[in-house]
Amino acid sequence: MRNLDFAPLYRATVGFDRIADLMDRVLTTDVAQPTYPPYNIEKTAEDAYRISIAVAGFTPEELGVEVKDGTLVVTARKAPEAETTTYLHRGIATRAFERRFALADHVRVTGAVHEHGMLHIDLVRETPEALKPRRIEISRSVPSAAPVLEGTASPTAN
Repeated sequence: MRNLDFAPLYRATVGFDRIADLMDRVLTTDVAQPTYPPYNIEKTAEDAYRISIAVAGFTPEELGVEVKDGTLVVTARKAPEAETTTYLHRGIATRAFERRFALADHVRVTGAVHEHGMLHIDLVRETPEALKPRRIEISRSVPSAAPVLEGTASPTAN
């Protein structure tokens, strides 16, 4: 019921493939979004953002951060533990996960830091010069003399 075919839209437009892909992505995502691991998204400056993901129990070597096709993908794979430890209560989840974030146009990842059980990913939006607003100077026209028509006027008698 929720599957839409965007093929006619692709045929009838030029350059709007990204919009159709975004619409398709929104419509095809599952209703139940994964909630593990928890994360925050904060605005740190006018064009800078930070995604903070709770990754307690994972080392930096077990985490992966990559950008592909306008999507930030954060993955974690825990190495299998030896069964020498007996837990009375195990509340720290260290299950593997993959979390995806759709990035807007002209947003790039500038770095990632793992500290105190949190993975911080810094993003910055860089607007290209061609897309920035620019002021167009309006020049004044120079007044010219009355237009002269070529040819001679013949006097007519009335």
